[in-house]
Amino acid sequence: MNKNNEILEKLKSIMDPDLGKDIVTLGFVKQLSCDDAGHVSFAIELTTPACPVKEQFKRTAETLVKQVPWVKSVTVSMTAQKRGAPLTAGPGLQGVGTIIAVSSCKGGVGKSTVAVNLAFSLQKLGAKIGIFDADVYGPSLPTMVAPSTTQVFQGPSGLIEPLEFAGAKLMSFGFVNAHQGGGPAIMRGPMVTQVINQLLTQTDWGQLDYLIIDFPPGTGDIQLTLTQLIPITAAVIVTTPQQLAFVDVVKGIQMFDQVKVPVVAVVENMSYFECNKCHEKHHLFGQGARKKLVEQFGIQSSFEIPILPEISRLSDSGQPVVLADGVLATHYTGIADAVVREVSKIKFGGLGRPEIRYEAGRGILATTSAGAIYVIPAAELRRQCRCAACRDEFSGRPTLDPATVADSVFPEAIQPMGNYAIAIAWSDGHTSSVYPYDLLLKLATPA
Repeated sequence: MNKNNEILEKLKSIMDPDLGKDIVTLGFVKQLSCDDAGHVSFAIELTTPACPVKEQFKRTAETLVKQVPWVKSVTVSMTAQKRGAPLTAGPGLQGVGTIIAVSSCKGGVGKSTVAVNLAFSLQKLGAKIGIFDADVYGPSLPTMVAPSTTQVFQGPSGLIEPLEFAGAKLMSFGFVNAHQGGGPAIMRGPMVTQVINQLLTQTDWGQLDYLIIDFPPGTGDIQLTLTQLIPITAAVIVTTPQQLAFVDVVKGIQMFDQVKVPVVAVVENMSYFECNKCHEKHHLFGQGARKKLVEQFGIQSSFEIPILPEISRLSDSGQPVVLADGVLATHYTGIADAVVREVSKIKFGGLGRPEIRYEAGRGILATTSAGAIYVIPAAELRRQCRCAACRDEFSGRPTLDPATVADSVFPEAIQPMGNYAIAIAWSDGHTSSVYPYDLLLKLATPA
């Protein structure tokens, strides 16, 4: 056995706890070099720079390699894989590797606090992060962080320059509106959607490992637009112990499920108050909502954030709690660890997207990851469109008359829409069709 193979055999005993395979099989070991003097050097290329077990991997690798009799010294460097650009996004998002939605669907539960502190916890783990405040009517980011300048302007590239605070990139309508009089945002839905689209996709986010999007409360047009506009990797749901909050959070989880965005963690904010004398936990708003969510939806990672005055004090002063390194920082670090691990599973476990293409004379072909080919007649798929122009938004009843769709209709353009759907522009001028992959396979027949 040559020296390189001997070292690799040793390293095979290091298992990735989330992916369930050893680091050699996963291809994490790079640039392995062994010289005649007994010096061994190599890099461990992780899935993310925020990997919570990276230091453990490094220590274990050094210990194992030093056990080889001829090894005199070991140098292990820790690196991370290059960020993959989103499948469909504006120019500003091309350097963003992972997009995380933080949602509550109920106002006043502390969602923005969780979003900001999650982002900075990921940064403390080694990631480059950005925060996008998607709430036009009630933006929170300008209050929760205090950048040295709040002037928003267009850079040389033609994109909007994000603000920065403690190494994080920021954007919120609140920063824009502050320099336009600072009054309330009085807009109808379509205008709000345009504002969010521009600020999100036309901001020069640069190279980020994680972009945290602080969703506005609710499950309406704005939330659905965000899930369709960009490929969101995963969502974190924030709730409080009250039953009223629980009911709305369930709606939010169901919304993300419908758009195929996996919910990877539940955070119960304001979960309890701990007496500073007897240290007894008092659940002021009741308890059990978090447990219900875990049981009902099988979400593996759930967290409780206690009521502490310093959360409000620091947030109102523009200082994220986790930067103060108090007890609360450990709560948010746990959330960040879980998000990193779950995202790694999603990205490297394989999404199993079928390949979709159009072939004249046959129809729309869907090829699965296993190589099976299915076909859907183009006209049939056009008649199955579920957009607002073809179905009633409230009842779901089709409003499109199938007879008005010509049998000769065909897709002029097919492109991915988020993680689990495609968008099709049809030859009859209809451009708002979006089809989830599971619907395509349900409608298709073997070719």
